[in-house]
Amino acid sequence: MRSALRWERAPLLALAVGTLLLAAWAGIVRMGWNWPVLFPALPLSHGPLMVGGFLGTLIGLERAVGVQKRWAYAGPLLTGVGGLLLIAGAPTGWGALLMLLGSAVLVVVFAGIIRTVPALYTVAIGLGALLWTLGNGLWLAGWAIPQVVLWWAGFLLLTIAGERLELSRLLRLSRTASGFFVVATALFVAGLLVSLADYASGVRLAGLGMLALAAWLARYDIAWRRLKAGGQARFVAVCLLSGYVWLAISGLLALLYGGMSAGPFYDAILHSLFLGFVFAMIFGHAPIVFPAVLGLPIRYSPWLYSHLILLHATLLLRVGGDLLLWMWGRQWGGLLNGVVLLLFLGNTAFSIFGSNRQT
Repeated sequence: MRSALRWERAPLLALAVGTLLLAAWAGIVRMGWNWPVLFPALPLSHGPLMVGGFLGTLIGLERAVGVQKRWAYAGPLLTGVGGLLLIAGAPTGWGALLMLLGSAVLVVVFAGIIRTVPALYTVAIGLGALLWTLGNGLWLAGWAIPQVVLWWAGFLLLTIAGERLELSRLLRLSRTASGFFVVATALFVAGLLVSLADYASGVRLAGLGMLALAAWLARYDIAWRRLKAGGQARFVAVCLLSGYVWLAISGLLALLYGGMSAGPFYDAILHSLFLGFVFAMIFGHAPIVFPAVLGLPIRYSPWLYSHLILLHATLLLRVGGDLLLWMWGRQWGGLLNGVVLLLFLGNTAFSIFGSNRQT
């Protein structure tokens, strides 16, 4: 069955990667660069494409591979096609509806996982999928993206935190540590709920939850013990630990500028989270996830550090430009963020296909 399903994976992965490239192009256009607008609706779809079209499709595909259920592939297919509709300029409602349905499939997947493995980490990851679905529902109902984007962020934050909690079981965490995780998660979710009535207060409370989750991850993640391992294990650990710094920065910025729904400070909050935290996680897990999806081995190379280091350097330039109201730094940081994503895809492809060519 594993081999029989591989043919279904590559097109979905290609769809996710293609959406990433177009979403990055849209982000560069939104930064003020006078680049051609490939599709008229593309700049306005930057956020939904990045979260739902790319990350939602990629995570849904990873879960479908994991559970080995053919129907589970409907999730990434729906979100991927929803992204294509947004790119093509179809009415937003159609793309939002397909992404809502695709995220709902992921909720069903995790309902089955939780039933089989009723543990705190499975509940946390399942809750993340539910937050994504609720956010998509709000988006479909007509709520503005600034009002729903933290619900989408909750999907990624709890997916990552839950996976790290699962691995941290090897450390035999105390009840205090588990309780800390629950409280931090509850703070973030409470912030989302409060934001529906009071946006600024809700974002600040969610920021406090992000800070708490960053502190939990920094304190209890097994990544600290992998730094001494060397090779790919150390690379993954460095990715994770550096990403937690950006999560803390995003939480702190949310506390300070929680009422912002546009402009440089808003940009700093979101991209500290989505680029600094989430993409550092993606960089660390790509050598594991991509081969699992494609069924191909990967060859680790220290060159993988190049896109990680440049991610942090260019994001520092961007966020610094945001906070200092320095347009040159903000624009060039955003442009170079896109270049880093290209470098990441190139490095990953070379590591996978170069390794298999040698084999």
